[in-house]
Amino acid sequence: MARDAIAHLLRRATFGPTADEVDAAVRDGFDATLERLVNPTGDDPGAAATPVPRLGPDPRAALDRSAGREQRQQANRQRTEQVTHWWLDRMVVAEHQLVEKLVFFWHGHWATSVQKVKSAQLMLGQLDTLRRYGRGGFDSLVAAMVRDPALILWLDGEKNTRRAPNENLARELMELFTLGIGHYTEDDVKAGARALTGWTVARDDGAARFNPKRHDREQKTILGRTDRFDADSYARLLAAQPRATGYLRDRLWFRFAGTGPVPAAGAVTAAPVDVTATLRALFTDPAFGQSRGHLVKQPVEWAVGAMRQLGVRPSALSEQQRRQLQQGLSGMDQVLLRPPSVGGWPAGTAWLTTSALQARMRLADLFAAAAEPAVVRRLAATPEAERLDALARLLVVDAWTDRSRAALAPLAGRPERLIPAALVSPEYTVS
Repeated sequence: MARDAIAHLLRRATFGPTADEVDAAVRDGFDATLERLVNPTGDDPGAAATPVPRLGPDPRAALDRSAGREQRQQANRQRTEQVTHWWLDRMVVAEHQLVEKLVFFWHGHWATSVQKVKSAQLMLGQLDTLRRYGRGGFDSLVAAMVRDPALILWLDGEKNTRRAPNENLARELMELFTLGIGHYTEDDVKAGARALTGWTVARDDGAARFNPKRHDREQKTILGRTDRFDADSYARLLAAQPRATGYLRDRLWFRFAGTGPVPAAGAVTAAPVDVTATLRALFTDPAFGQSRGHLVKQPVEWAVGAMRQLGVRPSALSEQQRRQLQQGLSGMDQVLLRPPSVGGWPAGTAWLTTSALQARMRLADLFAAAAEPAVVRRLAATPEAERLDALARLLVVDAWTDRSRAALAPLAGRPERLIPAALVSPEYTVS
């Protein structure tokens, strides 16, 4: 298969392939490359090089009662930044790229914010749950997430008791996480809330625990089925709905292919759906190849891809540069662990605002300045007349449009300015 088709697959299934990765994939062929992406084998050396941070005891526990709100917020903020920087570093160096990109996808799908959860440790635990269950059966993932402490706190699950059912988690579970708007009734929401009663989050260790005294054991009718539903059986019921299969397929297509028509994908019509099988079907659908050039990269995807291709390791950045990286992502309105709402982040042209472009340009300058010296030397050693093509290969851009080529050509003699200009070009921003 042509190099551009394989490059397209890698741009979507990874945070941003390097030129060497594309070369290797071309040698292996499309089918072998796809299989390696969706079903990686062996250990991931990159992940091993970025061990999960040990946060230790929550520093807020050491604060006495006289500690003010700002002191408590600062204690959690430091730990949150530690987790955020760790995850960015792992995104860059992970060799099982689709595994990590799926965690990022699920983070936006089960959108949970540390601003309400107020625990970096619980957010870290949620990422682990998404990593462990996010590639298999959707039923297993849904069952794990209804017991996830961070999600329970985020959607007021700990307030949900048989005497006073709280509908927040049950509503979003159906509307945003499994079925979509219009595929359930208000009575389903009320009964679903009763099924989820009894789960609390322990203050000492942050674990989700079931308190049978708070659980409604009576029969409930949900989506036409009557049973003594609890959290597990409710999760299985939702994941087994034919609509759940279509909803998940639509969500994966939206994030990995774009806003175009979703293919029928007959190979993934069975419920409960398997995430890996769905991705394999979508990546091999003819419509996927036709989606090239129609997906605006999310800010985190854009930043991580640029760092991968330029040899920038977030953990090697200075404290000031790490602060600039965080400020840049904030300026583009996408900060890890802080989605704006339970609906997650926006998509498409919502990322292409004037203020976001300014933040993107500042980050592009940072990445160019922090680029691995060998990368810049190779580009500078290329004859000036061939430098734009060499840059396209470095950034895995199929080709520059005449307009972009005209804008970049005057900078060809100055690689330190050429690289950041290319990073904010339409061809790089939209994959």
